[in-house]
Amino acid sequence: MNEDVFNTSIRKFLKTLGITAQREIEKAVRQALVDGRLKGKERLPAKATVTIGALDLALEINGQIELE
Repeated sequence: MNEDVFNTSIRKFLKTLGITAQREIEKAVRQALVDGRLKGKERLPAKATVTIGALDLALEINGQIELE
């Protein structure tokens, strides 16, 4: 295994994941504010799961997204 290729590939995946997730979360929060489902002061529990079937890996990360 080439460690440099492996690490670069993981970083590329995580960068894509982070950028895409941030964009979608921002879009969903803004729409919820427009729809009146959020007031803008909430703390939103969040959970992300990364799975790699070939490795039987399911990594779950929990956190919070604060709007104010």
